[in-house]
Amino acid sequence: MKKALKTWHEYRKKHFWIDSSYLIIVAAIAGLGTGLIAVIFHNMIFFFKDLLFGGGQKLLTGFMGEFYVVLIPAAGGLLVGIIVNFFAREAKGHGIPKVMEAIANKDGVMKPRIVLTKTLTSSISIGSGGSLGSEGPIVQISAGMGSTIGQLLKLTPELMKTLVACGAAGGISATFNAPIGGVMFAQELILGEFATSNFILIVISSVTSNIISQIYLGNYPAFRVPPYELVAASEMMLYLVLGFLAGLMAVLYIKVLYWFEERFDNLKRVPEYLKPMLGGLLVGVIGIKFPHVFGIGYETIERVLDNSLPILLVLSLLFIKLIATSISIGSGGSGGVFAPGLFLGAMLGGSFGWVVHSLFPTATAPAGAYALVGMGGVFAGMCQAPITGIIMLFEMTGNYLVVLPLMVVCVISSLVARGLYPETIYTEKLRRQGLNIDKNQPVNFLSAVKVGDVMSQRVVTLDASMTLSKAKDNMLSYSYSGFPVVKSGYLVGIVIYEDVLQEIRQGNTAATLEEILTGKLITIYPDDPLRVAVEKMARADVGHIPVVHRQDESKLLGIISRSDIIKAYPVERTRKR
Repeated sequence: MKKALKTWHEYRKKHFWIDSSYLIIVAAIAGLGTGLIAVIFHNMIFFFKDLLFGGGQKLLTGFMGEFYVVLIPAAGGLLVGIIVNFFAREAKGHGIPKVMEAIANKDGVMKPRIVLTKTLTSSISIGSGGSLGSEGPIVQISAGMGSTIGQLLKLTPELMKTLVACGAAGGISATFNAPIGGVMFAQELILGEFATSNFILIVISSVTSNIISQIYLGNYPAFRVPPYELVAASEMMLYLVLGFLAGLMAVLYIKVLYWFEERFDNLKRVPEYLKPMLGGLLVGVIGIKFPHVFGIGYETIERVLDNSLPILLVLSLLFIKLIATSISIGSGGSGGVFAPGLFLGAMLGGSFGWVVHSLFPTATAPAGAYALVGMGGVFAGMCQAPITGIIMLFEMTGNYLVVLPLMVVCVISSLVARGLYPETIYTEKLRRQGLNIDKNQPVNFLSAVKVGDVMSQRVVTLDASMTLSKAKDNMLSYSYSGFPVVKSGYLVGIVIYEDVLQEIRQGNTAATLEEILTGKLITIYPDDPLRVAVEKMARADVGHIPVVHRQDESKLLGIISRSDIIKAYPVERTRKR
């Protein structure tokens, strides 16, 4: 295989005219692959849903009754937690931030195994009742497939990024039967720009993937809705209000989602692989009364669109789904946030539509019309992508009659969300990791390089029981100013030579290092970017920070200093050139 590829690359160098045809074929292959994987992913979700809920009902209802649903999401969470934390950490979360990071920071390179691991973990998470969507996983899976094809063919970094975008477009196109929306999604959100240089390839991939999806899943819109239309021109004023509310809801969604993620991250006593199980247990408890929160939720959305749900339930689900999704994602589940965003938009629009239609029954459309437009509004706000929101909602519903209010609501929501909060639901994840990605422009040195790439792994440590006089003698044997302090092999602090010397001058020579350790220990993780290290050093006014394991902060992996960062800069510049 390698010999054949080498011969092909040599042939291409001699015949430049075939490059365009070659890339078109590659894009079509990417579309073919993403279409097939989207069909497989779709069927796997239903397989695990039938297996866990159907089998679980037969197994558990005998002694648990209707409360059996509590254990199903917990069991799925446990299985996902084990897979993610012991075999494939890149499969955690909603996926799209990983794709954006690969485009901006890794020349489009993604681990090939993500295609299999994300397919498995996300289908289990969603199939077991996690309040998650399928778009984030399919984008990461499909982008991973595009990246794998690019790596196999040894494409340039720019073409690798284009192929990742081709995969993302194909995944969206096949999953939602939205070929144009897939193209817009890839350009506006994944690449962060509309460029004609890659447009053709992305279109080919999206169309090919959509054809494969139609062959196996049929040619139907994602949602079947009545033919709603704008009843009166004055109704546009009400849609302006809905756009404003959708922007507020989008920001609330982002804040609540990451608030729960922080809470679960702070549960240090709970092992990482058990957190998805805990989240599943909480979602299961919610699902006893509100089973609508389980899974993607398309059935509930369609019932709101055709006005067949009670208004009190619609209003309740607006907040209950927000909590359930935040728990599912925050605890470490593997699934997307796009479909839950559509769910929230439908509930918000349905509630608002019920109010205005009750007040002005002859001058407004039914509540379902507002639910439809609200879906696009919340999506546009949480992603700050009004063009993609307009096109995708049009394709997903096939309803052109509400395109005018849809355009207004998406634009207003995006403006409101951007004014209140600068980050999208995807870039917020990257910002918290220290990556400042503004429309995916290339990140700088401090964001591009990880702590683990430059840290010193050979660390001189001091035992906590060591006396200060003995510690001073050991310190003088090395040229370091700071030393990690360990107790029974576990990190307990860091000590500075000047602090030890000051204590000795005060006559505390018999004291131990453990006795003089004060203040909160500042640590960092190996997968953090250097930006985080620099910020922590500046805030604490220190020159060294211990590098610890993310799941066990008492496990010392190395140490990073200001000099390590300075030495790495010319190396990274040379590599980039």
